[in-house]
Amino acid sequence: MTLIRSCRSRILLGTGLAAAMLAPASAFASDIVGIVTDATDTRALQSAEVRIVELGRVAEAGRDGSFRFGDVPAGTYTLEARYVGAEPVRSTIDVPATGSVTVNFSLGGANDILVVGQAANQASALSRQKAADGVESVLTRDAIGQFPDQNVAESLRRLPGVNILNDQGEGRFVSVRGLDPELNASSLNGVRLPAPESDVRSVALDVISSDTIESIEIKKSLTADMDADTIGASIEIHTTSAFDRQRDLYSARIEGSYNDYSGKLTPKGSLDFATRVGDNFGIAGSISYYKRKFETDNVEAGDFWKEANGVAFAPEIEYRDYDVTRERISGALSFDWRASDTTKAYIRGNFSQFDDHEYRRRTTIIFDEDPASGDANSAFFTDADGRIEVRRDLKDRFERQRIRTIVVGSDTDTGVWKFNWSASWAKSSEREDFSIDPLRFRARFNDDGVDVNMDYSDPRVPLYSVTAGAALFNDPTEYGFNRLELTDLSDSQDEEYAVKADLARTFAGDKGDFTIQGGIKSRWRDKSYNFNLIYYGDYNGDFTLADVLGQQTYRLTDIGPVASKIGPAAFYNANLGNFEVDQYETDLGSNSSDYSVSEDILAGYLLGRWDSDTLRVIGGVRVERTKNVLNGNLVADDGSDVFVTPVSYRRNYTDWLPSMTIRFQPQQDLVLRLAGSRSIVRPKLSKLAPRFTINEDDEAEFGNPDLLPYKAWNLDAGAEYYFGRNAALSIGGFYKSIDNFIVDGFFEDSDAPYNGVYRGTAFSEAIIPVNGDKAEVAGLEASYSQVFDMLPAPFDGLLAQANYTYTWSKAKLFDGRSIALPSNSRNTFNLVLGYEKGPIDIRLAGTYRDKYLDEIGGDAETDRYVDNHFQLDLSVKFKVTDNVRLYGEWVNINNAKYFAYQNYANSQRLLQYEEYGSTFKFGVKANF
Repeated sequence: MTLIRSCRSRILLGTGLAAAMLAPASAFASDIVGIVTDATDTRALQSAEVRIVELGRVAEAGRDGSFRFGDVPAGTYTLEARYVGAEPVRSTIDVPATGSVTVNFSLGGANDILVVGQAANQASALSRQKAADGVESVLTRDAIGQFPDQNVAESLRRLPGVNILNDQGEGRFVSVRGLDPELNASSLNGVRLPAPESDVRSVALDVISSDTIESIEIKKSLTADMDADTIGASIEIHTTSAFDRQRDLYSARIEGSYNDYSGKLTPKGSLDFATRVGDNFGIAGSISYYKRKFETDNVEAGDFWKEANGVAFAPEIEYRDYDVTRERISGALSFDWRASDTTKAYIRGNFSQFDDHEYRRRTTIIFDEDPASGDANSAFFTDADGRIEVRRDLKDRFERQRIRTIVVGSDTDTGVWKFNWSASWAKSSEREDFSIDPLRFRARFNDDGVDVNMDYSDPRVPLYSVTAGAALFNDPTEYGFNRLELTDLSDSQDEEYAVKADLARTFAGDKGDFTIQGGIKSRWRDKSYNFNLIYYGDYNGDFTLADVLGQQTYRLTDIGPVASKIGPAAFYNANLGNFEVDQYETDLGSNSSDYSVSEDILAGYLLGRWDSDTLRVIGGVRVERTKNVLNGNLVADDGSDVFVTPVSYRRNYTDWLPSMTIRFQPQQDLVLRLAGSRSIVRPKLSKLAPRFTINEDDEAEFGNPDLLPYKAWNLDAGAEYYFGRNAALSIGGFYKSIDNFIVDGFFEDSDAPYNGVYRGTAFSEAIIPVNGDKAEVAGLEASYSQVFDMLPAPFDGLLAQANYTYTWSKAKLFDGRSIALPSNSRNTFNLVLGYEKGPIDIRLAGTYRDKYLDEIGGDAETDRYVDNHFQLDLSVKFKVTDNVRLYGEWVNINNAKYFAYQNYANSQRLLQYEEYGSTFKFGVKANF
């Protein structure tokens, strides 16, 4: 609490000093102010560059198009405004000794499309990229609407160096430059987003609808005024402000979505608006709803592959039939107020809810003995040699994730002094109240005349055939109740409060401006997880699969009798008194996973900035002090009883984080960049928590409160060439040296580290997160985009975008083994071909990522890899009127699939395979 009180008093003191200094400064300054808009006076042109030619001073237009120069000596000057996709405009003005001069610019003409469409999006994104301090990629509102993307994660995969990790065929986590999503940080309207899920720090961006977004910035290099908790990138999401446009906006979208795999048609709709109440107050908001029903066919190896007598085989194989319904509701509301000519205040709130209802029918075949015979493509098993166990189970899980944010603040810019402050609250949660996960039925065949042959000729989809005893194998009455694991409560909560303030003083020079800036920020975060399990190990009476029999929707093969989707829950509720609780398993499961962690961060920084029309240099240092309180449970057992001992740790550390950014623009169409910084990524809070879990095979997982944060030196260099009226070519390289990277270590009981804390609990092997030695990352990024409006009609409507990223990484594990970093896809590229002319708007997009290491095993043969992925998407729009457009979209044209494997016995051996089919969308969008 001392740290918190100290931070608050510093912020209040800084606010008072800023107010005292701001008042006299503006009274004696000669200012040039104005707004940059498109020629139709519809949209503010954010990041337009305004230059005082004679003084070499530059200003960047804000998101409302406004700019300001302070301390301008009396005289006659030429102002020039530039924006990608439009011809530059100049204006000559006379500046008096005191007071201010207003100069507004309208850019673009009949041939410059700056408001809607693919070309407008490209101009906006390139202008913001060009004006940025460091290495940055931008996706704007128009671009998000051009692609058939279902959430924010999928929208981001179009940018250089970005790929996504899928879940059930949908983009979920974002990887930048081939690095683990845990090495990114995400914010919404300047608010760092906590993670809904209990076991990650990164935020699954599929929770947030893409319909509510104004822009997304991927910042790959850091300056001292930014939070330093990223090595991959800072993903900054912005919703709409009423001052983004000069006119009111009202927009509606209605859509139908059809998945050819499930044969279901589901709805999607959104409304958004931005309006001004008078000249100085604006309100903007949006709401989006999307319901999607789809199915997934999945095959998994439930255990690592083995080899016996020259035959490679999977001892356990699972066939999973998923039926999933997902609903998203997202809303945003913002209030913007121009309190004076120099001060703007705002309040912005966001709400996103993601419901995931999943039914999973699974048939699992377990071979306790080696195959009796086989070859390179098959393995034959008989229950005459050993037991063949078959499990048929159902998961019925409803999960709700929520992300909520509120931020209030103001920005003051007098041209000489700048002061901004904000206070924010963010909370994320994930909750299950009643989930059957799973209800299992089991049959064990031992000398019953059951033979099973496994066919591995398709390495992605191994198929089984029952060559003897098929009637017994497929008789639902043979499958008796084995267990029911009821998730009575799974509650993950992650909440953060933050306050910050920044103060800057600009000194005008003859050929540029020098700025001194400093600030302070404090964040208070609490994350917890509470899990309550009811484990039923027996049933008093007869209960077989036949009592809840259903029908499968599996397409890869016939997986035999399965439970119905709703029958098990109904049977449980009707016969609750006959289910017998296994108290030992209930206590063990209910206490092992629980934890609560607090993370308080107090940060301050100081930087200097030189800015001219050719050179921008930003150098500074940031210091962040981190304080943790870590609470978990030590769970011990004697085989019949469970003993729970609360465990608590405290720790704190301080990091000094310098940075330097150089932006050199020797000519208007060429920008060179060089950036270096020190950054950190703190360990997952779930990994830090001193907790212990164990599964039915006596395999344990520990937390490790002694984990050190990742620490990295980051270097970026690049060149950008802006040519034509709406075209750019860029190339850049990056290098990262990372200390203390975190991996899961595999240990036998006698070798487990961690000071013997868990020695009182028996386990055969343990997975414990540990710090590795050192990792290196190096790579190259290249991108190209162009509107071909110089071509003769009708080809003048063509446009193209392409980007490619190569990322190499190497890390040394604690056991001496060298690996590539997890999630590192060595090659990624995106290619977009578009056509926009008259009423027609077409865009074909292809996305590719290389294979990557997904999970580190105990050795190279048990490492898990995810295979490469290439996906094609198509979007077609037709303008009926100036305000109404019809559209159709085809997602996953080529039916791209998911395949994870291990390299064993000189082949890729299946760990997981999924396919989902294509999705078709059609709808109408209207602007008013």
